[in-house]
Amino acid sequence: MPTRNLTPQIINAAILGFEEQKRHIDTQIAELRAMLPGGRTEAAATPEAPKGKRRKLSAAARKRIGDAQRKRWAESTKPSERQGQLASPQETPKRKRKLSAAGKRAIVEATKKRWAAFHAAKAVQKPVVAKKSAAKKAAAKKAALKAPVKVAAKKPQKNAVKAPGTASVGAA
Repeated sequence: MPTRNLTPQIINAAILGFEEQKRHIDTQIAELRAMLPGGRTEAAATPEAPKGKRRKLSAAARKRIGDAQRKRWAESTKPSERQGQLASPQETPKRKRKLSAAGKRAIVEATKKRWAAFHAAKAVQKPVVAKKSAAKKAAAKKAALKAPVKVAAKKPQKNAVKAPGTASVGAA
């Protein structure tokens, strides 16, 4: 329950309202208990508040309380209108900056230049030998899988697999 601007009058009014609701609920509970077979007709262990000592408010007092409450309600629902007018310069939002066309062009060109340098450096790092050695390893794995079955049957051939780019002796 929010506690802003609660005056003793408002608190007293709230207490009286809740006590009245409590009395009403107690009477309903007593009625329901009376409907039960062998049920009690008296109220539960809550004592009844004396009815004659309730303080009466004059019409003018009720009007003042109502006007004050309406004023508070109007102020509490107002912040949506005040969002444009913030109290201090510290709370003012920063202006959104815009990027000019020339600035955007410069960023795009610099990014393209960096990516070109990155790809060029990557191409230099890839040695051609790495591909050959990978191919040789793959071939060796395949041969190792097939080799145990046919090791004794095969004789080494003269024109076996050679590295690309080398000429074979028996080639025409």
